[in-house]
Amino acid sequence: LYIFPEAEIWSEGTYMSAKFDIFNFISLLKSVLKEDGKIPLHEPLFAGKEWKYVKDCLDTGWVSSAGKYVNEFDFKLEQYTGIKHSIAVVNGTAALHICLKLAGVRQGDEVLVPALTFVATANAVVYCGAIPHFIDIEVKSLGVDPVKLYDYLKEIAVIKNDICFNKQTMRPIKAVIAMHTFGHPVDLEPLLEVCKKYKLDLIEDAAEALGSYYKNRHVGSYGRLSAVSFNGNKIITTGGGGAILTNDTELAKMARHLITTAKVPHPWAFIHDQVGYNYRMPNINAALGCAQIEQIDRFIANKRALAEKYRKAFSNVHGIRFFTEPEYARSNYWLNTLIIDEEYKEMRDLLLSETNKQGISTRPSWELMNKLEMYKDCPRMDLSIAENLGQRIINIPSSAYLGE
Repeated sequence: LYIFPEAEIWSEGTYMSAKFDIFNFISLLKSVLKEDGKIPLHEPLFAGKEWKYVKDCLDTGWVSSAGKYVNEFDFKLEQYTGIKHSIAVVNGTAALHICLKLAGVRQGDEVLVPALTFVATANAVVYCGAIPHFIDIEVKSLGVDPVKLYDYLKEIAVIKNDICFNKQTMRPIKAVIAMHTFGHPVDLEPLLEVCKKYKLDLIEDAAEALGSYYKNRHVGSYGRLSAVSFNGNKIITTGGGGAILTNDTELAKMARHLITTAKVPHPWAFIHDQVGYNYRMPNINAALGCAQIEQIDRFIANKRALAEKYRKAFSNVHGIRFFTEPEYARSNYWLNTLIIDEEYKEMRDLLLSETNKQGISTRPSWELMNKLEMYKDCPRMDLSIAENLGQRIINIPSSAYLGE
């Protein structure tokens, strides 16, 4: 019986009580995956009209920021999400940057950001000259904890002239970013109540959450603005790419202006009325996106089927559990997640090492933002839940084709 190569790190008593070993762990993964060779964490599936639409761009020469597919992709996103306006951009980070700009985040402001997130969430805040202020998460969603945030703001925030200020730094706190971790929606309604009380804009980082629903409404429709990503590992891909989503027509108009270098429409002159950004999505990327979104129902059905297989496989394993969607949500299960019990958290890196050696791509969650060198001195609340879960999360292969 193969257990694990570094068994000496465990006392005999601990091992005998664990009933959870690497051999069993890998066997369970393989029983679900039924694949030979290297299995990526998440790879795209091209099974529709991708070749046709991209070839059309090449044949006609419309490969850059002008062309019919950009508008068509925006329209398809609006139809799918039920959100009034989609503005396609070059990547999800650019989308989040513009969301923050449109929310009025400026130099010296603070923005509340979950400590457990991809680095782009915090980076976009800094692009505005603002300061990330790190907040804790909750176990049921792996996203922002509205109750804990409310209790924290009662201690450190004060409202003056309808602006929320941090009493400790005397800087304005302008917004909260709700990042839907691994595609699982944050508990948005109580978070909206917190935002209302403390005069904060809610911005949804839905980079991973296309196809996820909070109480039967697509995520991204609750905040004033939201950002999604179409990177190669997302639910659908445009190669690189993202989009700004909003129900506010004026904000949508301003977003389109800003991502087009703030150029004033004119038949031949180059006139720009403010500092803008060259964030437009190229037509060839949008063509790929059009083919992908036509298949999104299939992708998500596959991913939910894969999640159910994992749930069943790990349902009776002592020491580890499969993370399932919160009771208020219908998740896309972008990245399937296992959480190791507290008493066995030291096994995480060993599990990661052995699975990757055998060609099964697994990974931990991101390094907490407050532990990164450039963000270690940023303001933060008690982050005990994020710090605990950050040591216990393992992401496992989640490509849509695995659920077929």
